[in-house]
Amino acid sequence: MITRRQFVCATGATIAAPLAVHGCSSGARDDSYDQAVERTWRGAERPVSDRPSLQRELVRYATLAPSSHNTQCWKFALQERWISIVPDYSRRCPAVDPDDHHLFVSLGCAAENLIQAARAHALMGEATFEGAPTEAVHIALEPTKALASRLFAAIPQRQCTRSEFDGRPVSNEDLKLLEQAGTGDGMALLLLTDKVAMEKALEYVVQGNTTQMNDPAFVEELKAWIRFGDAEAVRTGDGLFSRSTGNPSVPRWLGSLLFNALFTTKGENDKYAKRIRSSAGIAVFVSEGNNKAHWVEAGRCYERFALQATALGIRNAFLNQPVEVARLRPQFASHLGVGNRRPDLVVRFGRGPEMPRSLRRPVEAVIV
Repeated sequence: MITRRQFVCATGATIAAPLAVHGCSSGARDDSYDQAVERTWRGAERPVSDRPSLQRELVRYATLAPSSHNTQCWKFALQERWISIVPDYSRRCPAVDPDDHHLFVSLGCAAENLIQAARAHALMGEATFEGAPTEAVHIALEPTKALASRLFAAIPQRQCTRSEFDGRPVSNEDLKLLEQAGTGDGMALLLLTDKVAMEKALEYVVQGNTTQMNDPAFVEELKAWIRFGDAEAVRTGDGLFSRSTGNPSVPRWLGSLLFNALFTTKGENDKYAKRIRSSAGIAVFVSEGNNKAHWVEAGRCYERFALQATALGIRNAFLNQPVEVARLRPQFASHLGVGNRRPDLVVRFGRGPEMPRSLRRPVEAVIV
């Protein structure tokens, strides 16, 4: 049996010998991707004084937050002392996220980044969620003393790292910091570090992943958001970049063929098993309420957790299958012993290598 790498290299060589497939040839890499990464993930370059430029800078930091499939399902409305984050339903994912839970979690992640960045720029941000018909996160901004926290400094380094970790445990001191960061209003954080508990969580991940892999709509939606090559990733500025998951960069036509041939239930389940077993632990964010306001709060709590982890040199990645499959979610909640509360997010964490980064659309594309 040939490996995925061998298959990709052989296919690329057979179809087009001149084609430079990253990881399969020694050809020069397209610098436009590296330039786009540097442009996207840069830190603050210089102090910003005027209000329009400062608000745009805060929005830029907000867009560095994670979103489901990296859809960047948000828009930002700028006012004198407010920035509002509203859902962009044109970027929703109905197969994996039929109730828009992840969409509103993503708004919460963006809101937390914006608040952290605002404080570093001498503004205190206070977020409130407005329900229907607006369904927006409003962030009021008032002058305060500037404080560039470790969480703010971690924003340009944060990454959902889809790779195996090194298996080393996280110290009790660091676990306490992660728990403090990930707890919020009506939101609790469960940290599973015992190997038996992690294996049981793996069972739910495998059940959920198997269900999703057997759903053609889920598979097609996922494929539509994969950016198989550097040029495609740079052109769109969104989606799941192939190299971020350890796969080579190839043209979309070839990536689609390889996806159809290699994306199998067993292969994905085996991958998740290796990744979970290499992790130091699993974090489960549990909400007291099942509504959009709590989903936004879940996003804020997760983002603080992720930024605190980044500041500690700890990486993380989502394992949301047990909460994405509706029939499985109550079973998972019962297993966790959380009663009627909703498990919102499942995240593995540990130490490991940095992976190639995903990109973001320019600020101009998200401001209304």
